Formats: sequence, structure tokens, C-alpha cells
Amino acid sequence: MTRVGDKRTAIGVRPPANPHAEAWVRQGDASVLHKGDLYTARLTLDITPALRARIKVSAFTRGMTVADLLRGLLEREFPEKT
Repeated sequence: MTRVGDKRTAIGVRPPANPHAEAWVRQGDASVLHKGDLYTARLTLDITPALRARIKVSAFTRGMTVADLLRGLLEREFPEKT
């Protein structure tokens, strides 16, 4: 029960869980590649507001996110050695 002013408001009970649905949700789709599977490290750097604006405009005009734009740039600049 919670109190709102002088009145008591009952909070309903959680509906019973469907074990099949719970298992399906927890299983997920194994064929889907999650962002964490590809990128496991975060990089933080300080840039000027003007540079940030140029990067954002460039990403927007290419129809991509800033993160994807910078990942591509870093991959081109620092390719894996084979």
C-alpha cells in the first residue's frame, strides 16, 4: 500500500508468469548480433565543440550515427594486421 495524502492506494499484484514466455524472452534470438558482441570498450576523448558539430553534421548528411561514422574512420585508419 502507498499513501497519497490521507488516502491509501492499493498496488495490484503481479500477474502470474508464463514459464514458456519467460524462457522465450530469456533465450533471445541467437542469430542477432548485439552491440556488445562487437564493441566491448568505450573510448572517451575531449574535442572542441566546433569539431563535434562538424562530425555530427557529417554523420547526419551521410545518414549514419556519429558512433558508426567514427568506428568506420578508426577502422580505416587502424586496420587489423593480417
